[in-house]
Amino acid sequence: MFFHCGTDVFDVGFASTSTTSPMILFGLMLMAVLYSSIGHGGASGYLVVLSLTSFGLMESVWLKQNVWCLNLVVSSIAFYHYRSSGFHDWRLTLPFIVSSVPMVLVGSYMRVDGRLYDVLLSFILLLAAWRLYSTVEHDESDEFVVPGFRRDLIGIGGGIGLASGVIGLGGGIFLSPVIILKKWGSPKATAATASVFVWLNSAAGLIGSSVSEGFGVEMWSITPFAIAVLIGGFIGSRYGAEIAPQNRVRAFLVVVLVIASTRRVLGVIGLWP
Repeated sequence: MFFHCGTDVFDVGFASTSTTSPMILFGLMLMAVLYSSIGHGGASGYLVVLSLTSFGLMESVWLKQNVWCLNLVVSSIAFYHYRSSGFHDWRLTLPFIVSSVPMVLVGSYMRVDGRLYDVLLSFILLLAAWRLYSTVEHDESDEFVVPGFRRDLIGIGGGIGLASGVIGLGGGIFLSPVIILKKWGSPKATAATASVFVWLNSAAGLIGSSVSEGFGVEMWSITPFAIAVLIGGFIGSRYGAEIAPQNRVRAFLVVVLVIASTRRVLGVIGLWP
Protein backbone atom coordinates (compact mmCIF):
# COMPACT_ATOMS: atom_id res chain seq x y z
CA MET A 1 0.00 0.00 0.00
CA PHE A 2 1.30 3.43 -0.88
CA PHE A 3 0.36 6.81 0.49
CA HIS A 4 0.62 9.88 -1.73
CA CYS A 5 1.46 13.21 -0.18
CA GLY A 6 2.25 16.16 -2.42
CA THR A 7 4.89 14.95 -4.85
CA ASP A 8 6.12 12.09 -2.69
CA VAL A 9 4.99 8.50 -2.56
CA PHE A 10 6.02 6.27 0.28
CA ASP A 11 5.22 2.77 1.43
CA VAL A 12 3.05 2.39 4.51
CA GLY A 13 2.19 -1.26 4.03
CA PHE A 14 4.98 -2.42 6.34
CA ALA A 15 3.47 -0.39 9.16
CA SER A 16 -0.19 -1.34 8.73
CA THR A 17 0.15 -4.50 10.80
CA SER A 18 2.02 -2.69 13.57
CA THR A 19 -0.47 0.00 14.52
CA THR A 20 -2.07 -2.19 17.17
CA SER A 21 1.19 -3.55 18.60
CA PRO A 22 0.72 -3.61 22.40
CA MET A 23 4.20 -2.22 22.98
CA ILE A 24 3.64 0.75 20.68
CA LEU A 25 0.24 1.51 22.17
CA PHE A 26 1.58 1.20 25.71
CA GLY A 27 4.47 3.50 24.86
CA LEU A 28 2.14 6.13 23.41
CA MET A 29 -0.18 5.86 26.42
CA LEU A 30 2.74 6.25 28.81
CA MET A 31 3.94 9.35 26.99
CA ALA A 32 0.43 10.79 27.09
CA VAL A 33 0.29 10.20 30.86
CA LEU A 34 3.64 11.93 31.42
CA TYR A 35 3.16 14.87 29.09
CA SER A 36 -0.47 15.60 29.92
CA SER A 37 0.43 15.78 33.60
CA ILE A 38 2.23 19.03 32.78
CA GLY A 39 -0.32 20.21 30.22
CA HIS A 40 1.53 19.10 27.08
CA GLY A 41 0.14 17.21 24.11
CA GLY A 42 3.09 14.81 23.94
CA ALA A 43 4.28 15.20 20.34
CA SER A 44 7.96 14.90 21.18
CA GLY A 45 7.17 11.87 23.30
CA TYR A 46 5.24 10.21 20.49
CA LEU A 47 8.18 10.86 18.22
CA VAL A 48 10.31 9.09 20.84
CA VAL A 49 8.13 5.98 20.64
CA LEU A 50 7.75 6.01 16.87
CA SER A 51 11.45 6.63 16.26
CA LEU A 52 12.26 3.40 18.09
CA THR A 53 10.00 1.40 15.74
CA SER A 54 9.59 0.98 11.99
CA PHE A 55 7.38 4.07 12.04
CA GLY A 56 10.55 6.11 12.48
CA LEU A 57 11.30 5.37 8.82
CA MET A 58 8.16 7.12 7.65
CA GLU A 59 8.27 10.44 5.82
CA SER A 60 8.48 13.49 8.08
CA VAL A 61 5.08 14.74 6.86
CA TRP A 62 3.45 11.50 8.05
CA LEU A 63 5.10 11.78 11.44
CA LYS A 64 4.22 15.43 11.87
CA GLN A 65 0.57 15.09 10.92
CA ASN A 66 -0.04 12.03 13.04
CA VAL A 67 1.55 13.44 16.18
CA TRP A 68 -0.33 16.71 15.70
CA CYS A 69 -3.57 14.72 15.65
CA LEU A 70 -2.59 12.96 18.86
CA ASN A 71 -1.69 16.34 20.35
CA LEU A 72 -5.23 17.57 19.67
CA VAL A 73 -6.67 14.67 21.64
CA VAL A 74 -4.41 14.95 24.67
CA SER A 75 -4.11 18.74 24.98
CA SER A 76 -7.89 19.17 24.89
CA ILE A 77 -8.25 16.77 27.83
CA ALA A 78 -5.39 18.49 29.67
CA PHE A 79 -7.01 21.90 29.20
CA TYR A 80 -10.33 20.59 30.50
CA HIS A 81 -8.79 19.31 33.72
CA TYR A 82 -6.56 22.32 34.39
CA ARG A 83 -9.30 24.81 33.57
CA SER A 84 -11.82 22.93 35.72
CA SER A 85 -9.32 23.07 38.57
CA GLY A 86 -9.08 26.87 38.22
CA PHE A 87 -5.54 27.20 36.89
CA HIS A 88 -6.09 28.80 33.49
CA ASP A 89 -5.50 32.52 32.95
CA TRP A 90 -6.18 33.98 29.49
CA ARG A 91 -3.92 36.95 30.31
CA LEU A 92 -0.97 34.57 30.30
CA THR A 93 -2.13 32.54 27.32
CA LEU A 94 -3.21 35.13 24.72
CA PRO A 95 0.16 36.81 23.97
CA PHE A 96 1.74 33.48 23.14
CA ILE A 97 -1.02 32.04 20.96
CA VAL A 98 -1.54 35.28 19.03
CA SER A 99 2.13 35.33 18.03
CA SER A 100 2.64 31.59 17.66
CA VAL A 101 -0.22 30.33 15.50
CA PRO A 102 0.65 32.36 12.35
CA MET A 103 4.27 31.21 12.57
CA VAL A 104 3.21 27.58 12.92
CA LEU A 105 1.40 27.95 9.61
CA VAL A 106 4.59 29.32 8.05
CA GLY A 107 6.75 26.58 9.55
CA SER A 108 4.38 23.80 8.51
CA TYR A 109 4.81 24.86 4.86
CA MET A 110 8.55 24.26 5.09
CA ARG A 111 9.73 20.85 3.89
CA VAL A 112 12.55 19.34 5.93
CA ASP A 113 13.32 15.66 5.26
CA GLY A 114 16.01 13.00 5.56
CA ARG A 115 19.22 13.62 7.44
CA LEU A 116 18.55 17.31 7.97
CA TYR A 117 15.22 16.47 9.62
CA ASP A 118 16.90 13.87 11.86
CA VAL A 119 19.66 16.26 12.92
CA LEU A 120 17.20 19.09 13.54
CA LEU A 121 14.87 16.85 15.53
CA SER A 122 17.77 15.50 17.61
CA PHE A 123 18.88 19.03 18.43
CA ILE A 124 15.33 20.06 19.37
CA LEU A 125 14.89 17.05 21.67
CA LEU A 126 18.22 17.70 23.40
CA LEU A 127 17.34 21.37 23.82
CA ALA A 128 13.98 20.42 25.29
CA ALA A 129 15.69 18.02 27.70
CA TRP A 130 18.04 20.73 28.87
CA ARG A 131 15.24 23.24 29.33
CA LEU A 132 13.13 20.78 31.28
CA TYR A 133 16.12 19.85 33.45
CA SER A 134 16.63 23.51 34.28
CA THR A 135 13.10 23.70 35.71
CA VAL A 136 12.97 20.46 37.68
CA GLU A 137 13.36 22.21 41.02
CA HIS A 138 10.59 24.59 41.97
CA ASP A 139 10.07 26.62 45.14
CA GLU A 140 6.39 26.66 46.11
CA SER A 141 6.88 30.07 47.75
CA ASP A 142 7.80 31.76 44.47
CA GLU A 143 5.68 34.74 43.42
CA PHE A 144 4.49 34.92 39.82
CA VAL A 145 3.56 37.97 37.76
CA VAL A 146 1.55 37.68 34.54
CA PRO A 147 3.45 39.85 32.02
CA GLY A 148 0.64 40.71 29.57
CA PHE A 149 1.38 41.72 25.96
CA ARG A 150 5.04 42.58 25.53
CA ARG A 151 7.43 42.60 22.60
CA ASP A 152 9.61 39.85 24.03
CA LEU A 153 6.58 37.59 24.55
CA ILE A 154 5.56 38.07 20.93
CA GLY A 155 9.06 37.09 19.82
CA ILE A 156 9.12 34.04 22.07
CA GLY A 157 5.73 32.86 20.86
CA GLY A 158 6.62 33.42 17.22
CA GLY A 159 9.93 31.61 17.49
CA ILE A 160 8.38 28.61 19.21
CA GLY A 161 5.60 28.55 16.64
CA LEU A 162 8.03 28.52 13.71
CA ALA A 163 10.10 25.71 15.21
CA SER A 164 6.97 23.73 16.07
CA GLY A 165 5.66 24.01 12.52
CA VAL A 166 8.91 22.82 10.98
CA ILE A 167 9.50 19.90 13.36
CA GLY A 168 5.92 18.84 13.99
CA LEU A 169 5.46 19.69 17.67
CA GLY A 170 2.88 21.63 19.65
CA GLY A 171 5.52 23.80 21.28
CA GLY A 172 4.55 23.27 24.90
CA ILE A 173 7.85 21.63 25.69
CA PHE A 174 9.59 24.91 24.82
CA LEU A 175 7.01 27.31 26.24
CA SER A 176 6.63 25.81 29.73
CA PRO A 177 10.29 26.16 30.80
CA VAL A 178 10.31 29.79 29.61
CA ILE A 179 7.21 30.72 31.62
CA ILE A 180 8.48 28.98 34.75
CA LEU A 181 12.01 30.39 34.49
CA LYS A 182 10.65 33.90 33.99
CA LYS A 183 8.19 33.40 36.89
CA TRP A 184 5.24 34.43 34.75
CA GLY A 185 3.09 31.61 36.08
CA SER A 186 3.04 28.72 38.53
CA PRO A 187 3.67 25.22 37.19
CA LYS A 188 -0.04 24.44 37.03
CA ALA A 189 -0.96 27.80 35.48
CA THR A 190 1.82 27.13 32.99
CA ALA A 191 0.37 23.70 32.26
CA ALA A 192 -3.05 25.22 31.59
CA THR A 193 -1.58 27.77 29.19
CA ALA A 194 0.56 25.13 27.50
CA SER A 195 -2.47 22.94 26.80
CA VAL A 196 -4.24 25.73 24.86
CA PHE A 197 -0.99 26.70 23.14
CA VAL A 198 -0.36 23.11 22.06
CA TRP A 199 -3.90 22.55 20.80
CA LEU A 200 -3.99 25.68 18.63
CA ASN A 201 -0.46 25.19 17.31
CA SER A 202 -1.18 21.55 16.46
CA ALA A 203 -4.37 22.50 14.63
CA ALA A 204 -2.57 25.24 12.71
CA GLY A 205 0.32 22.94 11.84
CA LEU A 206 -2.03 20.21 10.63
CA ILE A 207 -3.93 22.66 8.44
CA GLY A 208 -0.79 24.23 6.97
CA SER A 209 0.86 20.89 6.29
CA SER A 210 -2.29 19.46 4.72
CA VAL A 211 -2.64 22.44 2.38
CA SER A 212 1.00 22.33 1.27
CA GLU A 213 1.66 18.58 1.19
CA GLY A 214 -1.68 16.78 1.40
CA PHE A 215 -3.48 15.17 4.32
CA GLY A 216 -1.64 11.99 5.31
CA VAL A 217 -3.61 10.77 8.32
CA GLU A 218 -5.70 7.64 7.83
CA MET A 219 -8.31 6.26 10.25
CA TRP A 220 -6.90 2.72 10.27
CA SER A 221 -3.57 3.94 11.60
CA ILE A 222 -4.56 6.84 13.86
CA THR A 223 -7.53 5.27 15.70
CA PRO A 224 -5.56 2.81 17.89
CA PHE A 225 -3.01 5.54 18.63
CA ALA A 226 -5.76 8.04 19.52
CA ILE A 227 -7.47 5.61 21.91
CA ALA A 228 -4.15 4.91 23.66
CA VAL A 229 -3.31 8.59 24.17
CA LEU A 230 -6.90 9.39 25.14
CA ILE A 231 -6.63 7.01 28.08
CA GLY A 232 -3.17 8.22 29.00
CA GLY A 233 -4.11 11.88 28.64
CA PHE A 234 -7.10 11.52 30.94
CA ILE A 235 -5.07 9.80 33.65
CA GLY A 236 -2.08 12.12 33.42
CA SER A 237 -3.86 15.45 33.22
CA ARG A 238 -6.20 14.61 36.08
CA TYR A 239 -3.24 13.54 38.18
CA GLY A 240 -1.29 16.70 37.35
CA ALA A 241 -4.17 19.12 37.80
CA GLU A 242 -5.75 17.69 40.92
CA ILE A 243 -3.22 15.59 42.83
CA ALA A 244 0.54 15.82 42.41
CA PRO A 245 3.41 18.22 41.70
CA GLN A 246 5.15 17.64 38.40
CA ASN A 247 8.88 17.84 39.18
CA ARG A 248 9.46 14.09 39.01
CA VAL A 249 7.66 13.92 35.67
CA ARG A 250 9.97 16.56 34.21
CA ALA A 251 13.03 14.69 35.47
CA PHE A 252 11.89 11.49 33.81
CA LEU A 253 11.15 13.29 30.54
CA VAL A 254 14.75 14.55 30.45
CA VAL A 255 15.97 10.96 30.28
CA VAL A 256 13.43 9.99 27.62
CA LEU A 257 14.27 12.95 25.40
CA VAL A 258 17.99 12.29 25.62
CA ILE A 259 17.44 8.66 24.62
CA ALA A 260 15.29 9.70 21.66
CA SER A 261 17.74 12.31 20.40
CA THR A 262 20.64 9.87 20.80
CA ARG A 263 18.78 7.30 18.71
CA ARG A 264 18.28 9.88 15.95
CA VAL A 265 21.92 10.92 15.98
CA LEU A 266 23.09 7.30 15.81
CA GLY A 267 20.80 6.78 12.84
CA VAL A 268 22.28 9.78 11.04
CA ILE A 269 25.87 8.57 11.47
CA GLY A 270 24.97 5.03 10.49
CA LEU A 271 25.30 3.29 13.86
CA TRP A 272 21.57 2.55 14.10
CA PRO A 273 19.69 0.66 11.35
